[in-house]
Amino acid sequence: MAGARLSLTGTNLSRPFTSPTPSAYLRPTIISGVAQNLSYWDSIHSDIDSHLKKAIPIREPISVFEPMHHLTFAAPKTTASALCVAACELVGGNHEDAIVAASAIHLMHAAIYTHDHLMLTNSLQSDSETEPKISHKFGPNVELLTGDGILPFGFELLAGSMDPAGDNSDDILKVIIEITRAVGSQGMVTGQDSDGEFDQLIGQTRRCLHGCGAACGAILGGGSHDEIEKLRRYGSIAGKIQGLLSEMDRNEGGKGQLAEKWRALALKELEYFDSKRIEQISTLVRA
Repeated sequence: MAGARLSLTGTNLSRPFTSPTPSAYLRPTIISGVAQNLSYWDSIHSDIDSHLKKAIPIREPISVFEPMHHLTFAAPKTTASALCVAACELVGGNHEDAIVAASAIHLMHAAIYTHDHLMLTNSLQSDSETEPKISHKFGPNVELLTGDGILPFGFELLAGSMDPAGDNSDDILKVIIEITRAVGSQGMVTGQDSDGEFDQLIGQTRRCLHGCGAACGAILGGGSHDEIEKLRRYGSIAGKIQGLLSEMDRNEGGKGQLAEKWRALALKELEYFDSKRIEQISTLVRA
């Protein structure tokens, strides 16, 4: 499935799209291409939201499900969950095959986001000046317990998606293992990054969840071992790039050269795949 060298255009969804040239000089085809890429990722997020709204309706007991519903959608979108679907499609799987796993990954992200912002109030800004102020609808005790409850609910969704008749149980089990590693002792809890050039914990959550999301999508799409591992590495690098770009807003000079190096490494992982299929997924690492 080796593909030709990449020569694609796209946008990095971790920050707003800004044109390097006055808009009057942008070609309509470029603008159209960006809109199509945004529509692709937005459509995935929309499907994930729809699935979660059905899975977590506000019902009795209200004291449990109202904060769970609220905190699930209060967390900002993460491209880690959308990457799960994109990776599934890249290896030849169906969009629907990865929606449950993508939803579970968003729930992991929502639980982590809830805990990370537990002590921030309306009057305090989060670490990045580009992030919105935190508005707490519920007390810290409710948010703490609800965040803890969101995590196992993600695994409940995955277990419920097992279909013995459809023979997907082995793949679902592999996905559960992937997610537990990403959010457990071998992932974010360890708090280590293997890249010596990136020795701070910038983007740790993004790196783990993006690598996990891509690997889970490839598993559910029927990818080979090589395809799963290449997409895992691609997702991990994509998460690191997004973490680095969020820090560059606060650091003079930034780390643009490192970001470019990582983009090249990420795109190298995609050269293995059919060049006609990689255009949309590659936009995740393109500035």
